[in-house]
Amino acid sequence: MRSTKQAFFIFNQKGEVLISRLFRQDLKRSISDVFRIQVISNPDVRSPIITLGSTSFFHVRINNVYVVGVTKCNASAALVFEFLYRFITISRSYFSKLDEESVKNNFVLIYELLDEIIDFGFPQNSEIDTLKMYITTESIKSEMAVREDSSKITIQATGATSWRRSDVKYRKNEAFVDVIETVNLLMSKEGAVLRADVDGQILMRAYLSGTPECKFGLNDKLVLQKRGNEGTKSDDAVELDDCQFHQCVRLGKFDSDRSISFIPPDGEFELMRYRSTSNINLPFRLQTHVTEPSKSRVEYTIHLKANFDSKLNANNVILRIPTPLNTTGVQAKVGIGKAKYVPGENVIVWKIPRLQGAQECTLTAEADLAATTHRQAWSRPPIQVDFSVVMFTASGLLVRFLKVFEKSGYQSVKWVRYLSKANGSYQIRF
Repeated sequence: MRSTKQAFFIFNQKGEVLISRLFRQDLKRSISDVFRIQVISNPDVRSPIITLGSTSFFHVRINNVYVVGVTKCNASAALVFEFLYRFITISRSYFSKLDEESVKNNFVLIYELLDEIIDFGFPQNSEIDTLKMYITTESIKSEMAVREDSSKITIQATGATSWRRSDVKYRKNEAFVDVIETVNLLMSKEGAVLRADVDGQILMRAYLSGTPECKFGLNDKLVLQKRGNEGTKSDDAVELDDCQFHQCVRLGKFDSDRSISFIPPDGEFELMRYRSTSNINLPFRLQTHVTEPSKSRVEYTIHLKANFDSKLNANNVILRIPTPLNTTGVQAKVGIGKAKYVPGENVIVWKIPRLQGAQECTLTAEADLAATTHRQAWSRPPIQVDFSVVMFTASGLLVRFLKVFEKSGYQSVKWVRYLSKANGSYQIRF
């Protein structure tokens, strides 16, 4: 399967071509008219891939522009979209926001970037750190400096670590690791867990001189792809359904001893992304008692308990408790935080700025309902809980150690932080 693009376009939302680059002679510039008529002018089109005859259009809409790749080959759709999103990331790193105005202001720079990251329709080196060595929006360098940089670029682009320069220097060598998990929960009104999983990512900020070797260890009891490892399964094991690593990671080491060895890119990057669906530690438990004693009133008793260690704290805990559509007013009482009825959203919003682990709190409320001619049954949407808990992981994933080795032997400072959060993804039916 050939993974190549034969044309690249950026359109505004009116269908005007802002950027166009044709890489093959079998496509004419008029192909842009086809996309304008069939996609931009057609409100029924929702798919990001449109095939017309033998020509396929892959597009991503961002802000008020369309970023489009066109091919007549049997190209890998995943690779084409990976390139389109990589182009968007590169553009943001140069001029912060990719929209019509920024494209018009930087069209010369965009053409220069396209010439570097695509060769005859095939994606090339798109590492931002490498590109910024020789495509710069700052002052023009001297001829001697350009020659020196060119030699470094050749070594970096063709070497084993294309994601990192070898001459990085810092006065203070530091490495920051953030383990960030988004907890997804759907619980029945009886308290049974219908769905519980964690989407996690390990972000790293490496401010280290030279070309350091980093070694990063996770839990001893770590099981990958549990379906194929039923014999090693235990109640306290951390089970990851799938992992995705940055290209710098040596995967052989991870398979043998669950350690991650790598030479990090300079600055901030995503080291690892993972998902877990077993042995999830739920940070909050909710007990609900909602009754409708009459056609004009609903009574609530919502009991919230923090299930994590008392030494930890949750910040910005927000509960969104649905009310019937014909609610006219709500009287609510809480022991901690503040509760307010929001008519426009038909919810009681209970905000707790800070909640200590193992702490419990209760909301009681009465909702007054307007009389209706045809009373429809209340669907009772689930309660949503938003939160962020520092130094807690719902999956149980822990960093056992982080070591940095560099030939000069410098000492480095390492920091590890954990964060579990939810943003509309932690729901309890009542």
